[in-house]
Amino acid sequence: MSATRRQVLARTGAVAGVAFTGSLSELFAGTAAAKGMGKAGYGPLVPDPKGLLDLPKGFRYRVLSREGDRMLSGEGQVPSNHDGMAAFGGRRGQVHLVRNHENRPTAPIRVPPVRGLTYDPEGMGGCTALTLDPGHRVLGERVAIAGTSTNCAGGPTPWGTWLTCEETEDKAGTNGYTKDHGFIFEVDPVDPHRTGAVPLKAMGRFQHEAIAIDPRHGIVYETEDAFERPFGLFYRFLPEKPRGGLGSLRAGGALQAMRVPGVPDLSAIQETGASFDRVEWVDVPDPLAEETPIRFQDFGPKGITHAQKLEGCYWGGRSVYFVSSFARSSEGSAADHYGQIWRYDPDRRRLTLVIVFGPDTDVQLPGEEPDNICLAPSGGLMVAEDGEGAQHVYGVTTRGEVYPMARGRQNIGTPEEPEWGEFAGVCFSPDYDTMFVNCYTPGTTFAVTGPWHR
Repeated sequence: MSATRRQVLARTGAVAGVAFTGSLSELFAGTAAAKGMGKAGYGPLVPDPKGLLDLPKGFRYRVLSREGDRMLSGEGQVPSNHDGMAAFGGRRGQVHLVRNHENRPTAPIRVPPVRGLTYDPEGMGGCTALTLDPGHRVLGERVAIAGTSTNCAGGPTPWGTWLTCEETEDKAGTNGYTKDHGFIFEVDPVDPHRTGAVPLKAMGRFQHEAIAIDPRHGIVYETEDAFERPFGLFYRFLPEKPRGGLGSLRAGGALQAMRVPGVPDLSAIQETGASFDRVEWVDVPDPLAEETPIRFQDFGPKGITHAQKLEGCYWGGRSVYFVSSFARSSEGSAADHYGQIWRYDPDRRRLTLVIVFGPDTDVQLPGEEPDNICLAPSGGLMVAEDGEGAQHVYGVTTRGEVYPMARGRQNIGTPEEPEWGEFAGVCFSPDYDTMFVNCYTPGTTFAVTGPWHR
């Protein structure tokens, strides 16, 4: 799609309807989002007079938290760089939000160190937790973990905790850190002191992005966001205690990487519906990457399967889905695309390319580079855009139609060279009546309500 076409759609908020040659219904089978199976959107976006968030008519937002404000706990300011997030149901209709802060050493506002919740005193990242009343007004806001680095995404566990992922491979002595980074940490959204700040080292040390858990077998699937060659891998973690539960992942387990025979780079696959039935899982030689990053390690003469920008990951039905945000041959990928969604069925050991975004493919986003994804209440997906120009949350129906759901209005550039903060952490309340979403910069958490089930 041309830049001119993208700009027109961004200005008008028009619905972008496209044809889809396959079936998206498999993405949503067996999920709460399947009941509506999707409409063609909610209409054009209405400019927000407050200059924060454009939404369709009938929808409204509330700002829950904003970078630089004082946290209700008194622990300090709301940190910068709002990223991955999840919503958990609480007692008496409360909702608990856990929010990542992708803070590097240069972050404007760090996650305040708190005794018992700080991994590395020199780490600027971490998570904060918000408690909302049944009307989704903020009752409390506090530090959930501190002293970590570059907390990008993660994922919820079946037992109601959040796994926050460090998207870095920095070791102690790098950037002033006193400990190695690149781990996953478990966070209890209700009482963070129950989980503390303990790295789950057996799950690997690499540039983590997101996770999804098979609730039947307890297997944890993990994505690696590496945009320089060699690109990232898709992993699974086989826990020693597969039944799960708070703290169970500390017991350890085995880390493996996915090998698709004959496919060294997933970007080479361009046709939706393409399937591979002999997926193999190979033990990672050195999960802690003490000498060599995992994606550089020797997986034997058959090699391993890589992919550029592996990001979002979720479990739906009996399969795990994961996103490759983009691939560029100019940067070393085997082929170009503007986003793929893959499905892995562990029962059949089958990997299938479900969606390809981009020009001349099944689904065309008005922008590019899908990042976070989640299931939408009317069926289909919500996709957070991370690209150039105005930033959007787009919906994708089960028929492959793309529609705008939200557009950010916070210009963090200049009038001459505008720049908008990306969206991240899109998720829904347990009753699917409210969408929560973050603007990365300036860090802002929104609650969006309206006729979701229309």
